[in-house]
Amino acid sequence: MSPAGSHGVPGTAAAGAPHVLDNPAHASLTGPHARFAERRGRVLRYPVDVSPWSALPDEPDARDWSDLAALAGPGCEVPLAGFRGEVPEGWEVTFRMAGVQFVDDGLAAAPDAEAVRLGPADVPEMLDLVRRARPGPFLARTVELGTYLGIRRDGALIAMAGERLHPPGWTEISAVCTDAAFRGEGLATRLILAVAHGIRERGETPFLHTGAGNTGAIRLYESLGFRLRRRTEFLAARAPRRLTDDRAALPVA
Repeated sequence: MSPAGSHGVPGTAAAGAPHVLDNPAHASLTGPHARFAERRGRVLRYPVDVSPWSALPDEPDARDWSDLAALAGPGCEVPLAGFRGEVPEGWEVTFRMAGVQFVDDGLAAAPDAEAVRLGPADVPEMLDLVRRARPGPFLARTVELGTYLGIRRDGALIAMAGERLHPPGWTEISAVCTDAAFRGEGLATRLILAVAHGIRERGETPFLHTGAGNTGAIRLYESLGFRLRRRTEFLAARAPRRLTDDRAALPVA
């Protein structure tokens, strides 16, 4: 049985029930990452210096969208993980990209002798590497979401990978990046497998996301033992510039 089998077959759920990976930010913020959650009604988000993701319930209604607008603030852009519906009138879609979600289906996960644990003291170097390598969102406190591992050469951080979303039983591998001068050495592969090893050691299953057009990354992930679970979407939308709902005056929980 593959490691993912310990949680049942990935991508399946009771008839009529969504899988936790269908709405991973919401599952994280109502589960293992609840300590980070800022809430208004049924809408949640991470602190803005931890992660950009906000999370709607599985079937949002007009009140949920009003709460999301109030939580974000008038005219602010809201990234939504895994949302595939249509935004309501007054909202403006500012970014939309097809994505894919992969789950562990036989990774040869293993620790790496050269990988070191990264923490708050390493954040300036991590942010600099992210700025140059552009793996996706990584902010001043993102390192608090889970374990981050890096590889150094001559003292300089040249590659890293870590943990982001954390639905119950699952952990997302994210921020996989390598300095351009060191690409082609297999550092990303080593770090992915090392991070996956730590996830497996907790009895959880690794998963990850990438853009549907990122064919190089998709080939790598499939070669390592990840399996496509679902096609998803990365979307950001701008809240209305004027909030009319009285709930906008309520404090953030």
